[in-house]
Amino acid sequence: MNHHPAFVYIDSNDKLNRPSESFTDRPASITAPKGRPERQNRRQSMKTNPWRIGAALVLVAAGIGLLVLIVNNNNAGRRDFIQYWAAGRQLIHGANPYDGAALLRIERAEGYDRTEAIVSPSPPLVFLLALPLGLVSPNSGLILWLVLLLASLVASIRMLWTLQGRPANRLHLLAYCFPPIMECLMAGQISLFILLGIVLFLYFQNSRPFLAGAALLPCALKPHLFLPFAIVLLLWAFYRKAYPVLAGFIAALVVGCALTLLFDIHVWSQYAAMMRASKLMELPVPTLSVVFRVLIDRTATWLQFLPEAAGSAWSLWYFWTRRDRWDWMDQGLLLLLVSATCAPYAWFSDEAVLLPAVLVGIYCADDTGRSLLPFGLIAGVAIVEVLAEIPMTSMYYLWTTPAWLGWYLYATRNNGMRAAAARSVPVEIAKPY
Repeated sequence: MNHHPAFVYIDSNDKLNRPSESFTDRPASITAPKGRPERQNRRQSMKTNPWRIGAALVLVAAGIGLLVLIVNNNNAGRRDFIQYWAAGRQLIHGANPYDGAALLRIERAEGYDRTEAIVSPSPPLVFLLALPLGLVSPNSGLILWLVLLLASLVASIRMLWTLQGRPANRLHLLAYCFPPIMECLMAGQISLFILLGIVLFLYFQNSRPFLAGAALLPCALKPHLFLPFAIVLLLWAFYRKAYPVLAGFIAALVVGCALTLLFDIHVWSQYAAMMRASKLMELPVPTLSVVFRVLIDRTATWLQFLPEAAGSAWSLWYFWTRRDRWDWMDQGLLLLLVSATCAPYAWFSDEAVLLPAVLVGIYCADDTGRSLLPFGLIAGVAIVEVLAEIPMTSMYYLWTTPAWLGWYLYATRNNGMRAAAARSVPVEIAKPY
């Protein structure tokens, strides 16, 4: 990442934030700087480049073809989606949504053919999404679920494109073929909802901080993926006096928990019992933390949490040394990648939450003329694994999270300061906020 003094790059008509201003007194946003003439010319030529237009059409066709394949092979019982539909069915009938035996009977009746039920390890907040599924048939629920996932994806990509200044190229179309996203759609996993929450936070953190904090609620569905990220968010909020962000998240969490108790007063105790009885930490999931534990002592589960503890300690140092120039669309994305890399357990589909960092890396590489070939190779191999239907828990996916981290570091090295200085007027201040 960039180690440079605290600068804010603004247009001549923008006003500087004063160090003494409170969080709520700041302007909603800073006008995006205009691009360099040569950069604009290059992008104008890309708009008429037939090869790029053809590549964009191929990517769109591939995405449409994937959706058609998913819908035509509309067997809900063969997808991870079935765990959410079955849990919703249980809740509709006033039963325990974490009851493995009952869930197995429901799932098998819909084509599930394994010996153990798929039980969602997410907290009961996930049933705010799953409860309506119990009102419809499994295949109808799958179509509705896919529509919601696609809507979340489209909204996320649109906001990320806007945050990058609405570039004229079509590089954002690459996001639709990001392999973990393809896996999410094929399996019906919830990571795209979490992705939407992260992107909403990035989009509204300045203009609507309360909403930005509330948008982070889906991250509570898989908190183990975000511990270093959450620690820095808390420290950042206190340091910048961004209390509305914290208030938004707490308010959303309280409301969400209250709603879960309305449809099942015992749901949290049922969740605790399920977690105690589960063998989640014994699963050979494709994370570096699992490899670390196995290499030292397979039976010492606590070793699996050491990488996350180390990542959390690093995140404190990383934020504190950059606290006066912290930018969630810069340093925050690296923090997101590190959080996922050192997670104690995760599936390949969970890497969908890394899309903001991967897409920003693509834009940075394009801005500086770096090759997109490394990204193409990484994504290409991962897509082959997805289309080969390798299970998302397979160790064949062990390399992907470190690869996305490596791509981001390659694409963004020495980029921010040089690119920003070339297209804006630098003004040095004591604090950006």
